[in-house]
Amino acid sequence: MNQMKSPNGISEALQPAPTMTWDEALVEAHRCLMCWDAPCTRACPTDINVPQFIKRISTGDLIGSARSILGSNILGASCARVCPTEVLCAGACVLNELHERPIDIGRLQAFATDDVVFGGVNIFEVAEPTGHSIGIIGAGPAGLSAGAELAKFGHSVVIYDANEEPGGLNTHGVANYKMDKHTSLREVDFIKSLGVEIRNGVAVGSDVSMDTMMDDHEAVFVGVGLGGVPVLGLEGEDLDGVDDALDFIAALRDGSADVAGQRVAVVGGGNTAVDAVTQSAMAGADRVYLVYRRGRAQMGGYPHDVERALQHGVEFVHWSAPVRIEGEGRVKALASVRTELDDSGVLQTIEGTEYSIPVDRVLRATGQAKLTPFLSTLDSVEIDSGGRVVVDEHHRTGNNRIWAGGDCVNGGKEVVNAVQHGKIAARSIDEALRATAAV
Repeated sequence: MNQMKSPNGISEALQPAPTMTWDEALVEAHRCLMCWDAPCTRACPTDINVPQFIKRISTGDLIGSARSILGSNILGASCARVCPTEVLCAGACVLNELHERPIDIGRLQAFATDDVVFGGVNIFEVAEPTGHSIGIIGAGPAGLSAGAELAKFGHSVVIYDANEEPGGLNTHGVANYKMDKHTSLREVDFIKSLGVEIRNGVAVGSDVSMDTMMDDHEAVFVGVGLGGVPVLGLEGEDLDGVDDALDFIAALRDGSADVAGQRVAVVGGGNTAVDAVTQSAMAGADRVYLVYRRGRAQMGGYPHDVERALQHGVEFVHWSAPVRIEGEGRVKALASVRTELDDSGVLQTIEGTEYSIPVDRVLRATGQAKLTPFLSTLDSVEIDSGGRVVVDEHHRTGNNRIWAGGDCVNGGKEVVNAVQHGKIAARSIDEALRATAAV
């Protein structure tokens, strides 16, 4: 690993993996036009001042650059890796209009934050303790963001997470080629260094009651995310080799899954499906199929991720709807029928077109379930028809002591969106607690 020192004297060996050399970072930083209206910043859900952090890299001020990023997005190190920068900040770069390569904002952001986040460098001053206590449900991006901001305000923060390891999808559901599990957990340690307490393996609603949460804390933030991928309802879905795509990605991340030499079919067309097929191909699968009931134009997966999957040899099977999983004890094939849109634009199956793809695994990636059974137990918290928590512009629910954010509010978006939710909610909670104390 590169052992060179940055101008701030921080060893690059502290990074989880080198993202750029200083020479590469300086060359890229000097390409930035430093636009006064910064469309890249406007495209960032957390409002990172992109020209500012890049300018500070160009002058050798890596600590200042990291402060610019992390002050807006405390999970800036992971977002640098998992954000779809091609459709957010880099996608808005004016160099695109000039038919030039956009600034590599994601890699520059990782370069600027890694030494701080993973090197234990303290760049934030935590306020004096206020005596206020906030409970957070879920140690995913929304909960971690809210917890970090509240801790910086001087409040006592306890995050309760049902998983044995914190980090939410960053830890358990992101494909390894974007960010490994160890990197996510080290970022969580950075959050904890601000004074945030995380209690793992504690499920609110079973291990700890909501009444206890409300008794122990003056305010509660709900950042529970989404549940697993529901079953498809197909014959043969109980065979060995049929899995939730997110569970499969988590198993690959902790080394308990092996697809080397196997044939894998992933059902779905969104980002999780694309991640699952790409991860399978990169893990050594012999043949990988993405089976989707519509065409490529209708896929929810980001185009740049789709292109990456194709480059790794994934075979896209469009206009196909699975009807049955075949096998005895274990998966042997996925049976599907062809589909098409009728004159009214309604998807229809085509009679007499059934066919089978020989596979060893079938992964469901057709959307995660809402955690309505838990959310519906929260007093005075409204759930809309889509199973999402209803909040105001400050992410406060109908219960004036409960705030919410992340996927349980927006139905499933990017990590950076969840971070922004947590940040907005934390500021609202801080204002509410201080206003109450002043009375």
